[in-house]
Parts: sequence; structure tokens; C-alpha cells
Amino acid sequence: MTQIRGLVRGGVDAHAEAHHAAALDEQGRLLGVAAFPATAQGYRQLLAWLEGFGQVGLVGVESSGSYAAGLVRFLAARGVALVEVNQPHAHTRYRRGKSDAVDAEAAARKALAGEARAIPKERGGIVESIRQLRVARAGAVKAHTAALNQLGQLIVTAPAELREQLAAAKTSAGKVRLCLRLRADRACLQEPAQAARLALRSVAGRARALERELEVLDQKLGELVASAAPRTVSLLGVSTQNGGQLLVTAGENIGRLASEASFASLCGASPIAASSGRTTRHRLNPGGDRQANRALHMVAVCRLCHCPRTRAYAARRTAEGLSKKEILRCLKRYIAREVYHSLRADLAALSPRAAATPKRRARRAVTITCGGGPIGITRTRAGSPARTAKDDAGVADPDPYPARKRQQRAQSPEGRRPAPSAQRLTGPAAAATAPNPETKSHQFVDAP
Repeated sequence: MTQIRGLVRGGVDAHAEAHHAAALDEQGRLLGVAAFPATAQGYRQLLAWLEGFGQVGLVGVESSGSYAAGLVRFLAARGVALVEVNQPHAHTRYRRGKSDAVDAEAAARKALAGEARAIPKERGGIVESIRQLRVARAGAVKAHTAALNQLGQLIVTAPAELREQLAAAKTSAGKVRLCLRLRADRACLQEPAQAARLALRSVAGRARALERELEVLDQKLGELVASAAPRTVSLLGVSTQNGGQLLVTAGENIGRLASEASFASLCGASPIAASSGRTTRHRLNPGGDRQANRALHMVAVCRLCHCPRTRAYAARRTAEGLSKKEILRCLKRYIAREVYHSLRADLAALSPRAAATPKRRARRAVTITCGGGPIGITRTRAGSPARTAKDDAGVADPDPYPARKRQQRAQSPEGRRPAPSAQRLTGPAAAATAPNPETKSHQFVDAP
């Protein structure tokens, strides 16, 4: 393997069983493409392969929150700079086709060009533990709801005497309690009444087991969220579930978000302008994490009921002509700002390094000066005798403008036609904004 001088940019297209990696040099030349198993040994081989081309400067990774989660933890622990890359653009796939090697190269090129800037979430702390427990809880809630629905349907279709016996319970918990007392004759399951008893007892037992599972998960989640974000859960309307969701959305390394506006956009709470003519309004942002948006919505609804300050704000905005939906969107934006600062304070107490905002590359301004003078000047050759004689005598070049332009220039107070910007200004402002005709400067700013 040839050693390449300079920094190497890598790209990874992650899958369940194998990760495809691509390496580029600083000029964007493809150095190589290879596949590695999605194991600890494969992670070590992938990093060694990239380092074989030179010092690794940046690696763009697809699926950093799913298939590449283990690889991201491995590379981050070894100090490799990482950025999260979305799937390739449709135009790229149309031109070059779809393959793992092409996707890995596209990820590397996005990292090299600076198009991919998002820093992956840190998945080695308490916030990752909260996320895992929340996933288990969400599955248990869904299964518990399905069990209760099945129980209700079985009761509706049960024999009349059994349905009348269970009609005394008006709540789901009461129906579960009564169904757990049922006993079926297993030798007579060919009879619908006995089969219904066994089915009802089975579904009720499943619902009771899920209830106990949810109690354990809620208890552990409450302890973890309270220890990770005590300031956040103390805010009005921010419960354990809402606070846990906002923690997971922000990530333990919340410093990867540049400002509270970034957090609001990540939660889908940044209103999008939808104004036209005399109408000034904003519409819903359909992007972002919808679960985090739901958490902000529930906090806003709670405060509308129990917070006098929020209710006064809603009344004032209603008098100004805003609808209830627009008021809720404004409230969610304000709540996102408050939650962002409280989360930063909470996570800084856990890990100051993770909560710190990473240093971003400074914007470089490149000034290009064109000293060719005004358009239309007739230049003589550098070595011509006529030009050399005039330069030595201190005589200026002949006026290159035609007679008509020379006449217009003579009519102006300064002996030449003013620039368009100076025609609309007078005094010092015109002198400050008038461009220099002999030198034209254009400034280009590189994106960070």
C-alpha cells in the first residue's frame, strides 16, 4: 500500500454484516475501496486500512445511529473526527448507479467538501441507556394496548352468560382482574364457552405481565432521567417521558448543536415563513424529530392549563389575531429555547467535554484583485517603444473611451461620469460607496 502525504478523508457505507469504506486524498482522488466485517476485528481492520494511506483527517459515516453505531463508538474512542452523512443524492445515484462502493465514496466526498457537518451522537453514556430503556418501554406500551384491545374484542364475542358476568367491570383494569379469575376446563375446549375462558385468561395474563414490566421500566427511567437532567425535569410540564425524549433527541454531546435555534430545528419547532403580501404568518415545520416535537407540544398544552404566564401570553396573541395552532407553535419555540439551556447545564455537569461546543473551522476570506482597469481599455504591448517613452516621460495613456463617452464625462462636475451607486448618494456617503475604476475587488468566502 502506497503511503500518501497529507490528510485522508474516509467514507463508510454501513450494513448489518459488512461495512464498505472508501478513502480520498486532499485533492479528491480515490485511493481505494474495501469491505470489512461489522465486528470488533473488522473495525480495527478498517481503521488500519485508512491509516495505511496517511493520517486520517475526517470520516463520513452513513447510518451512524443504527448499523454504524458500533463503528462510531470505536472510532470516537480513538480520537477520529466523524461526521454524519445522509444517503446519497438522487442525482448521484442516477448518474453512477447504486452500490455499496459508490455510496462509501459519496460519503467520503461529502466529508471532504464540507457538505456533511453533523457530528454523530455520543452513544457511550447515560443518555444512550435512557434511549434503550425508552425503546423497550415503547414496545411494552404498544403490546399492552394491543392486549387490551384483544381482550375487549374477545369479551364482545364471548357467550352471553360469560359476557354478562364480565359486564360488571367498567374499566380495562377491572376487566383484566376479572378475566384472571376465570378457569377453563381444558378437557372441553371444543366448547366455545371453555375456549373463551382460556383465551380471556391468557390475554389478561399478558396484559398484567406488561403492566408489571412497564412499572419497572418507568421506575428505572425516572431515576436515570432525574440524575441526568435534574434542572430540565423540574421545569413546569416536563415529565420523565418528555424530558427523556428531549435528552435522547439532543444527545449527550449536546455541544454538537451550535445554538438553541439548531435544537429547535432538530425538534421541528422552528416556524417556517409563509408570508405573502399583507399577510405575515408562519407555517408548521414538518421536519425534525416528531417525537421531540410531540414532547414540546405536551409541555405547551400543560402550561396553557396550569401556567398563568403562558395563559396571559395566549390571550394577548389571540387578541392580535393568531389562531390556536399558531400560538402553540410559538410556545413550542420558546419552550425549546428554555429546554436547550437547561439541558446544556445538566449535561455539562455530567460531562463538561461533551457539552462544550466544538471549535468550528474559521471562515476564510479570499480577496481576488483584478488590476486590469475599466472594461474597454486598449492596452499596448509591454515592450513597445511608444509605451516605454510615455512611461519614462510621465505622460498618461490616451483616453480609451469613445468621443460620446468622453463628452458625457466632461459634463459631470468631476470631469467624468459618476458610478451608478454615486448617482443616488450625495456627500460623504457617495464618496465612500463609489467604486475605484482602476481596481475591482471580489471577495469569496469559503464555507466552514
